[in-house]
Amino acid sequence: MIEIDARDHLPLGMPAAKFLREYWQKKPLLVRNAFPGFETPVQPEDLAGLACEDGVLARIIGHDPATDQWTLRTGPFREEDFPGMPDHDWTLLVQDVDKWDADVAALLEHFRFLPRWRIDDIMISFAATNGSVGAHVDQYDVFLLQAQGQRRWLIDAGKDPPLAFRDDAEIKLLREFHPTHDWVLDPGDMLYLPPNVPHHGVAVNPCLTFSVGMRAPSSAELIGDWLDTLIADADERIRYHDEDLVAPKDPYEIDAEAMRRVVEALNALRMNDPDKLGDWFGRFITTYRAAGDIVPGGEPRSRIEVEWDLEQGAALQRHPFARPAWRKAGRGATLFCSGLDFALPVRDASRLAAAATIDRTLYNALSQAGRDAVFQLFELGHYQLLSEDD
Repeated sequence: MIEIDARDHLPLGMPAAKFLREYWQKKPLLVRNAFPGFETPVQPEDLAGLACEDGVLARIIGHDPATDQWTLRTGPFREEDFPGMPDHDWTLLVQDVDKWDADVAALLEHFRFLPRWRIDDIMISFAATNGSVGAHVDQYDVFLLQAQGQRRWLIDAGKDPPLAFRDDAEIKLLREFHPTHDWVLDPGDMLYLPPNVPHHGVAVNPCLTFSVGMRAPSSAELIGDWLDTLIADADERIRYHDEDLVAPKDPYEIDAEAMRRVVEALNALRMNDPDKLGDWFGRFITTYRAAGDIVPGGEPRSRIEVEWDLEQGAALQRHPFARPAWRKAGRGATLFCSGLDFALPVRDASRLAAAATIDRTLYNALSQAGRDAVFQLFELGHYQLLSEDD
């Protein structure tokens, strides 16, 4: 079954365990009424305004049906760019809207059946009538929630679909596309697509679509960052060695014994310690595809002042670009936040990763190490102190 009505099991139409077992990274699923009565917290004019801000990743993709030519423009845009846009055949896409709008970010609570560190962002697209970004594939899982208007989705759920790209477009469009399914989504409907499923969305009328995308680093990205860490921590005393050397028949030959020693030298650098490997991955995944830089802001505050303010009702609000995660390490845990790591008790690490806001109750419940980590993150800009009125 590839289409289902959510009914009593929002938002997937089934228990999360069944979805993960039968659909996750296996096959597409259209969920009708995943968010019944959904009303978008962001209007098209809000999205256009956000696309004009510095630091926001925004694109406009246009299509000329007469010539089948595609154009790509990148932001930030100017406010005067939008009133002159045609009423058809273009799409505005804005990344990381969840980092800029709290109501959009709140939607992620509906995806708690997934590890939070796997979720990348919520991208929102506005499409004029017939607007599209062409037939394409994504290298990651995506949930496409229809938020306003209607969008027609065509997908190719067949086995081994052609994945070659066109040579004549600025964006990666499929050279061939043979849809097996054709749906029109209404507000509240949601389409799940695993990686590499060809799909093509076309606006039936002016519409908004929310895309909840996953973080899926490639093996090359993982190996590259891992090797950088290996090299930085490598012991210079570990070298190629050949104390078992015998006189070669040909001094210019790199023989099998030489290659065995090369493998031995490389193996000596491997991260065989699970904690070291886990710490590397925690730092890597909490910085992978970062939406923006985090820097300290405002006047420096002493720890005594911050703690006094917390006692008076203030709270520490986590920066929307900050990405937390944690893992167990021995009897304790490591908290990660945007590439930083802190050794903490398990209870502290779990609570701090989940808490976007730290009030006096949570702060006072932390261990000394937990409070130290919070203040260090505050000094680095990962938290902002907000008064009770804020």
